[in-house]
Amino acid sequence: MSLIVQKFGGSSVANAERVFNVADIVTKTYAKGNDVIVVVSAQGDTTDDLIAKAHEINPNASRREMDMLLTTGEQISASLMAMAIEKLGYPVVSLLGWQAGFHTSTAYGSARIKRITPDRIKKELDKKNIIVVTGFQGINHYDDMTTLGRGGSDTSAVAIAAAMNADLCQIYTDVEGVFTADPRKIKNAKKLDVISYDEMLELASLGAQVLNNRSVEMAKRYGIELEVLSSMTKKPGTIVKEATKVEKMLISGVAKDEDVARVSIIGVPDRPGLAFKIFSKIGAKNINIDIILQSVGRNGTKDITFTVHRADLKETIAILDPYVELIGATSVVYDEDVAKVSIVGAGMETHSGTAASMFEALYAADINIHMISTSEIKISVLIDRADTDKAVAAIHNRFFGEGRDND
Repeated sequence: MSLIVQKFGGSSVANAERVFNVADIVTKTYAKGNDVIVVVSAQGDTTDDLIAKAHEINPNASRREMDMLLTTGEQISASLMAMAIEKLGYPVVSLLGWQAGFHTSTAYGSARIKRITPDRIKKELDKKNIIVVTGFQGINHYDDMTTLGRGGSDTSAVAIAAAMNADLCQIYTDVEGVFTADPRKIKNAKKLDVISYDEMLELASLGAQVLNNRSVEMAKRYGIELEVLSSMTKKPGTIVKEATKVEKMLISGVAKDEDVARVSIIGVPDRPGLAFKIFSKIGAKNINIDIILQSVGRNGTKDITFTVHRADLKETIAILDPYVELIGATSVVYDEDVAKVSIVGAGMETHSGTAASMFEALYAADINIHMISTSEIKISVLIDRADTDKAVAAIHNRFFGEGRDND
């Protein structure tokens, strides 16, 4: 007998038919003698609908009250799922995040899980119940409901798997696993049977929306084996686990991120400490910086260019505009019409010429590169947003097209 955690996203529970489809998956797993803990997201577009309702009443509602509202979406899913399982004749109980023992930080809207005390979960398992838990939420030390941010249900599922030392954590989505590119856009995208934590983490961080990157970080930290699979087709999915040295593919995938913006500080005086002062100002506002490029000093000045999430652009410019004159720089300019395209693969560590192949594909497609960032297992480029899909297709064809060898 195994303990299996199964997480189902919003599309998997979007309507009554799909709720019963998920109930069938869950009960068949339970009928094989397994203990089963189910984690559910809000149905379909429920979260977006709730946000819209809030904006009708108060566009500037506090984060605390938004969390009180948004946690209702998962509560609806969990109770409906329990009702469906109950109708199929199986013992079941639904639990809110706090009932399942999720204790979080006080950061409403983006809380972090501090600890899980799964006493109630253990009692319900002892009663041979299937347990349905609301994902995406917990409770802070003020006894207020909190949400974990977008993708938080993945994190909830992995956290329960870690706390309960589960044998497997299955993440059910609307795709059949992890692909070399978005299969909805790239027709010859290939499904991966296995991918390492590090590769999956990079893909998740770089725009691939199959798994939330926080959940992958947690799975790696606690050694939780993940399986990404579809609730619609019921085929084997992609296993995410520790890397092995056997038969590494050169490239595991191509990802895109169109929610980026480029910021350039022109004419920064070429003296020590200014880069630190600039980025510490931005970091103090919890704005994440990605690709950074600094020009070679000339005429006593240099230019510093970097990327931020597009949602953080307005605040970044507001921070920098008054500061530029203070440090003696010339100006701040920005560009929202850019995108980041990346390749990820553990095999790059032992293969030379990967970057050249990527750049050759972009050159052949007449796509200009603005910035480049590399690590041991990834290469990212910043390009015009209008070229994003063309770039992904060109790069994917270079590494995965007919007759290509990606080993």
